[in-house]
Amino acid sequence: MPKLKTNRSVAKRFKFTKKKKIKASHAFRGHILSKKSRRRKRGLRRSAIIDSTDYKRISKLLPYGSK
Repeated sequence: MPKLKTNRSVAKRFKFTKKKKIKASHAFRGHILSKKSRRRKRGLRRSAIIDSTDYKRISKLLPYGSK
């Protein structure tokens, strides 16, 4: 069986936690920040845990991170 290739663009966007949950950064933080509230921007700083419905789809693109 040949080795599987990791999708490099996905590898840069997602990381696995110790308990094998997938962690990602929030969207809407790049520009047009003046109209967003301070509280909203502060919340976007923290990383998010990906929902279980997307777990299978993302872990297929990261074959060696999820083991």
